[in-house]
Amino acid sequence: MYLLLAFIAVPLIEIALFIQIGGAIGLWPTLLIVVMTAFLGSWLVRSQGARELNRLRSSFSQLSDPSEPLANGAMILFAGALLLTPGFFTDAVGFSLLIPGVRHRVFLAIKSRINVQRFEMGTPPGQGREPHRNGHPDDTVIDGEYTSVDTDKKPTHPPSGWTQH
Repeated sequence: MYLLLAFIAVPLIEIALFIQIGGAIGLWPTLLIVVMTAFLGSWLVRSQGARELNRLRSSFSQLSDPSEPLANGAMILFAGALLLTPGFFTDAVGFSLLIPGVRHRVFLAIKSRINVQRFEMGTPPGQGREPHRNGHPDDTVIDGEYTSVDTDKKPTHPPSGWTQH
C-alpha cells in the first residue's frame, strides 16, 4: 500500500516542483540545475561509496558486525538512483541520504525494528575443528544409492559425464 502511494505521490510532487521552479527561474536554469545535481550526486555517490566499501572490508577483516557499512552502502546506492532520476524532490531525498548523520539515524530506525536472533562471523580463536587423527583427514562416509545401467540398452541421449561408459 505504501509503495503504491509512493508511485503516485512522487511523480505528482515532482511535476508540481518543476512547474513552480520553472515558472520562477525559467526553463533553462531549471534544466541546468537538474543536470548539475545529477553530476554532483554521481561524484558524491562514488566517493562515499568507496569510503563505505573500505569500512565494509575493514569490518570483515576485524570480524566485526558489518551491518552498518552494508546498510550505508545500500542507502548510498539508493541515493545514487534518486539523484540520477530527474526531479527536485528525489534530489533532496538523495542528497539527504548522502549525509552520514542522516544515514546513521535511518540505520538506527531500521535496526530498532529488526530483531537479530544470532550473529556469528568466523571461528573464534582456539575453537576450530578438532585435529585430525594421526594427521589424516576425518574418515567421512557419505551414504548413497546407485543403480547399474544395463549395457544392452541404447541411451536416448548423449552421456552426461556422470555415468559409467
